[in-house]
Amino acid sequence: YHAQPSQGTEQEKMDYALNNKRRVIRLVLQWAALYGDLLQEDEAAMAFLEEFYVSVSDDTRMITALKEQLSELEKIVKQVSEEPKASQKKHKVLLQLFNINDDRAQKHQPIKGSDEVLFKVYCVDQTYTTIRVPVSSSVKEVISAVADKLGSGEGLIIVKMSSGG
Repeated sequence: YHAQPSQGTEQEKMDYALNNKRRVIRLVLQWAALYGDLLQEDEAAMAFLEEFYVSVSDDTRMITALKEQLSELEKIVKQVSEEPKASQKKHKVLLQLFNINDDRAQKHQPIKGSDEVLFKVYCVDQTYTTIRVPVSSSVKEVISAVADKLGSGEGLIIVKMSSGG
């Protein structure tokens, strides 16, 4: 965030620093927007976000071009810190969908019913396991696959998570 070039005029050094700061702020904004609900459970991540916000806030006093990003960062920090803690939620099992073929998504190819997706299955005791099922699987088939993997089907529920990112 505080990278400085060793060569160039003062103006070039300032432009370089400003561009680096903007890139880092944009990266942190995207990271926090994607993982906001998970970040609130991590004290180190929350401390980093708050410390980063203070650092950017200090920099805006000298570099006014960062003010717009500072307001975006402030919104994200407030949003993440004000959301209810995940430990207060009463879900017994949480399924999180991961795309196995990220390169396929980048090529914009259609999803086929035979394609498989990977689910992380989170349990109350803070453990998790993974299952792989076809995209075309019904809810009943997903629950059945989880029950087979865990050895019990009691108390299983599916929770849908979505993200604006």
